[in-house]
This record gives sequence, C-alpha cells and structure tokens, in this order.
Amino acid sequence: MTGMVPSLEEMQDKAAEAAEFMRVFSTPSRLMLLCYIAQRERSVSEIQEDLHFKQPALSQQLADLRQAGLVETRRQSRQIYYSIADGRVAIVMNMLVHMFCETPSAADLQSAAVPPAARHASGGGGTSSLEEMAHWARLDVPSG
Repeated sequence: MTGMVPSLEEMQDKAAEAAEFMRVFSTPSRLMLLCYIAQRERSVSEIQEDLHFKQPALSQQLADLRQAGLVETRRQSRQIYYSIADGRVAIVMNMLVHMFCETPSAADLQSAAVPPAARHASGGGGTSSLEEMAHWARLDVPSG
C-alpha cells in the first residue's frame, strides 16, 4: 500500500483490524504507559515509581499490551524491562505527542485548517509533517 490510495473495499477489510489496534490507545492510563515506554526501554519498577501505578493495575495493563503484541519484555537478573514491539505503536505515539504535547507552529495550524485538496490545487505541493505521519501510519508493518 505504498503511495496508493486504498479502495473502499480494502479500507472496509482493514477497518476492524484498525479499530482493534486503536482500542489499545482508548484509556488514558494505557496511553500514558505506551507513551512512557515508547521513549525508551523501561523497567517495571521504573514505570511503577514514575507513573504512580499500583502494582496489580500495572501488571494487568502490561499483560494486556504484551498479549496484543505491542510491547516486549527482556529480563536482566531479577528485573523485567519493557519496550515497544510494534513499529506502528511508535508511529502513533510520535504523532500523538506531536498533536497533543508540542506547541504547534503557525504553519502546522494553517496546514491543518486548509483541506489537502485545496493546498495541492493552490500549488502548495509539499506535504506537512502530519500528512507524512498519517501516510506512514497506514503502512503495513510486518509483525515478527
């Protein structure tokens, strides 16, 4: 699906998969957990201490993310470390940080206010970073 607009049938086929993937981002605690782990590999104790999760809740959230294949673990001695296992998660987290946590530039605000078709029709052929992120988020990433 590189560069081509998918057909309506292809989009319908992928809608359930996309909805299930996005469900993981639907709770603030899971979103914060993914955002924190996406920055770099984190130990369970580091996550618990920095994010103030209670141990049972943290264990359940991490188990759900691991079962969904979005995070992976590494054991070193008695410590377990978590990192992002699915490249699509890193793409989504980068996009969400850009959209919600960074101060938008005037160009980003103007670009978001003008429909893409109007930008291209008026000669503004460059793609914004949001458009690029949306394009890359649509790419199929093989799971290992």
